[in-house]
Parts: sequence; C-alpha cells; structure tokens
Amino acid sequence: MALKRIGQILLDLGLIDEAQLDTMVQEQAARGGELVGRVGLALGFYTEEQLGEALAEQWGTTFVTLYDRQIPASVVQLISEPMAQLYRVIPLELSGNQLTVASAEPQKIQVADELRTLLGYDIKICVATDAEIGKTIEKLYSSQNESVESLVSDLEADDALAAAAAAAGKEGVTDLTSVEALAESAPVRKLLNMVLLLAIRDGASDIHFEPFETEFRIRLKADGVLQEMVPPPKHLSFAITTRIKVMANLDIAERRLPQDGRIELSVGGHPVDLRVSVLPTLFGESVVMRVLDRGVVSLNLEKIGMEESMLRKFREVIKRPNGIVLVTGPTGSGKTTTLYSALSELNDIEDKLITTEDPVEYDIDGIVQVPIDSEIGNTFAACLRAILRQDPDRILVGEIRDVETAEIAVQASLTGHMVFSTLHTNDAPSTVTRLRDMGVPPFLITATVEAILAQRLVRRICSGCREEIVPGADVLADLEMTSDQIVGKQFFRGKGCEKCNRTGYKGRLGIYELLIMNDEMRDMIIRNASTEDLRDAARRNGMVTLRDSGMEAIFGGLTTADEVIRETILEA
Repeated sequence: MALKRIGQILLDLGLIDEAQLDTMVQEQAARGGELVGRVGLALGFYTEEQLGEALAEQWGTTFVTLYDRQIPASVVQLISEPMAQLYRVIPLELSGNQLTVASAEPQKIQVADELRTLLGYDIKICVATDAEIGKTIEKLYSSQNESVESLVSDLEADDALAAAAAAAGKEGVTDLTSVEALAESAPVRKLLNMVLLLAIRDGASDIHFEPFETEFRIRLKADGVLQEMVPPPKHLSFAITTRIKVMANLDIAERRLPQDGRIELSVGGHPVDLRVSVLPTLFGESVVMRVLDRGVVSLNLEKIGMEESMLRKFREVIKRPNGIVLVTGPTGSGKTTTLYSALSELNDIEDKLITTEDPVEYDIDGIVQVPIDSEIGNTFAACLRAILRQDPDRILVGEIRDVETAEIAVQASLTGHMVFSTLHTNDAPSTVTRLRDMGVPPFLITATVEAILAQRLVRRICSGCREEIVPGADVLADLEMTSDQIVGKQFFRGKGCEKCNRTGYKGRLGIYELLIMNDEMRDMIIRNASTEDLRDAARRNGMVTLRDSGMEAIFGGLTTADEVIRETILEA
C-alpha cells in the first residue's frame, strides 16, 4: 500500500493549511530537495514533536518521548555508542528476538536492514525527535574509550563464554555447530561490530587482528599509521576470527591454509567492502581486513592533491591515443586511486575501457572490470591477451609483475592502445631501470612509455590544532637546507586535539613526481644511462621531484617536515 504523503498528514492533523503547504513545496525546491517535513519545521509551522507524530502516523508506528524513559542497561548494551551515533538510534526494549529502537528518520528503511544484519535481531522502528535522540545518546553512553574498555571488561568476566571458546578452539574439533554458535554469539558480534564501526567512522584503511602467545591484539591503520585498540581476551581470538570467516564465506573448518575473502556491508547508508586475508600463524589465525569505503573515496583528478601545472601535463598525457603511463610507489601510496581517477575522467561513451585487477577494488559504471584469479590460471598476462581481443581503447593492468605482462603491455601500446599500470619502484627515473632489469629492451621502453608518475601519501596537518613552529637543526639537516634558505618560509605542526585523536594529523595528501618522456630521455635510455643520469636529465627538463613536491606541501602548511622526510628519505 502506498504511503500517504507527509504534507497530507500534516494537513489532516490540522498542523498546517493549504497555503502553508504550497509555501513548503516551493521552499523545498529552492533548498535543493530537502525533506518537506524538515522544511516546514525550519519555517516554524509546527514543532519537532508534532513532526515526529506525523511521521509515526505515516509509517504506521508509534511516537515516543525519551527524556523520562527508563531503558534497562541490558537493552542499552545491545547497541554500542558508535552504532548509536552512526545510525542515530536508541534501543528501547527487547521482546523475544525483536528489538525496538527509536529513530528520527523512519523513512530510512535501510537502517532496520543494516541493524538486523549487524545485531541478529528483528528490528522495530519507533519515532522520536532528533534532539531527544542526541541528548539520550549523551546520557546513556560514556566516552568512546570507556565504552570499548567496559565491553572488553565484560567479556573477560564472562566465564561461560571463556569455557565455550576454549572447547571450540581446540585443535581437531569437528563439531562445526558449536563453532558457528560461538561465532554468532551476541558478545562476539557486539565486539566485532564496534571495531568495524569505529574503523569506518575514523576512516581507517586496514584492521589487523593479531594472535600472540599471551594476548590478542587489534590495531587500526588510519592515515597510514597503526593505532592499537584495547585488546580483547586472548581466549576470544578463535571466536572473533571465526566470526570474520563466517561473514566472508570462508571455510571455518580450515585453519592450516591462508584464505582470502570479501565482506560487503552497507553502513550508514553507503556501501563498504572489506577485503579479508586470513593467515595461519604459530598462535592462531591472523586476519587483516582492508576497508574500501565507497562513500568516502573520491575518484576525481581534481581532488588527489596534484599541483595545477603538473595536473595539466598529466591530463595531456593520459588523453594520448596510445602508449604506456606508469604509476609507481610502495604499497598503500594511493596508486590505484590515482589510476581510477584518471580512468573516471576518460570514461565516456566514445571509448571502451577495460581493467584487469587483483582484486577489483571499486566498481565504476561504464568500465569493464576483470578480476584476476591466478589459482585457475587467469593471470595478468593471460587476461591481458584476452582483453586485446575485446577491442579496447584504453586498458588498465593492475600491476606489471613479470616480463610476460610487461611485453604484452608493450605490444598493446604499439598496436594503438593506451595502457595504464603500476610498478613498485622508489621514484620515476628508477622505473626505467626496473623495466630493463625485467627484460624489456630499451628500444621498446622508448617506443611505448609516455610518462611515469611516482607518488607518496603524507599525513595532513589537523586544521583544528595547526600551529607555526621553528624547525630544529636536525630537521634542516635532513631536508638538506640551511637556516638562510628558510628565511620567509613557514613550518607548521599539529599540536593535537580531540578532532585528530591527539595525533596532530587528520587525513592524507599526495606528493608527486611526474617524468614525461622526451627525445633527450629516450636517447639516454637507448644508451643505457644510469638512474642518476636519468634523474638529472629529468630535473633539467622541469621534473619536480618527490622531495620538492613535499617541500611545497610543507611551506603551504599542509604537512610537516617529519612526514616529508619519512616518505622521501631514499630520494633525498
């Protein structure tokens, strides 16, 4: 049955008249499609409580007040503070397997679905005002750290859970029913949910679950740095890793071999992919989850932090009809994001774009994306051969790992295709040496490679606590600068605040080095010039090095000298 419109319900309740409804509709269009109920509230036509009652009638549920409501502690504990903050819900009561929660936005029907997946309960939504929900969250929940600590403390004191974990975790246990029951138990679900939500909320890129002889460690990697959480009891390591394996559809009976899987979640209304890697160790299975939050990533060349003149040159190169463009750097330096951003810009109806990746990280409409599976022989080289028979205009090869893949990429570019790929090298000039070492003849390198982009990610100074500093002599020495050279230059750091978890950093930005091939460079490659000679020639031709790019970020107040020194130490 179709829902009655909120405007009609407000009319029926006598809260507005026809003229006011017309005003609300016009104002909604002017505000870019804001919910009409919220528009009327902003115009002062009714109170937030009256809007809540109208929403409750629209969605066939009840309106509740929270300020005087006594909620049992056992019910509050069912939803962690991060989950309550993310979904803006308050747990009210548990009856059998049905959990009743209060929300100010009953129209967000995906909230009930996501909570059902995360908690394992049937969810019933009631309506409350947003102001009351905010105040109730503050009243019911303590600080984040205390919330995690109290949960871990409760788990340590749960003797029944410890006994069940010890029995299920023994080697040779074949009763998978008890193992699954342990993994699905409420305490294990709750702890893992809290870790996942904290990681997503804080923008973490990886979550590490590490078993040791006497402890089980959980660490989050945010802005390229690992931060340890309060460690859960050691006896829960098996239960937590098993729960992850269940979510990733992995074999929970297999504990001796590495496994890889994927978990697809919808959190807070946007999709999140978790790439799961399980590795058997001396004291249990180590699990690393790579967080791919599609709601956060921005595949836009304008937003990757490249300096304007360099970005203009890079755009000119990627639009050429054929050749090879390589992006280099260590793991986690943002190479994939840069290439995706380039492909997104080139993605139009006139060209066919095909990628081959291990694995496919982000889905892009209009681009054919092929996952690699080396176990069945679907390698980069094999896949690339097949792709060439699909009449592509531009091809992305996730990584050039061997001479066979390199040779096919070269042949593809020679036959009229633009090929994008990545390599693991320290800087742009050393990429030429790496290709020669792999067995690619110099004449083919000069005939096909159009540009090489090296990049690093450095942490961005937190805007909430940024302050100017005077650099020490050791910092200047590492930067190979003198005090005379920094006259008129400014250095900054983050003092540390609540916004950045006292780290002084919030987010990351890229520093780049773009080498564009010209006749001089090609001639030097044919003559097998050294990496140093290639670097000197590239600088003479206007290449901005990683260190120089980092210095611009330092003087612009975007990052610290320590970050640039750490990421460009080999290039200095």
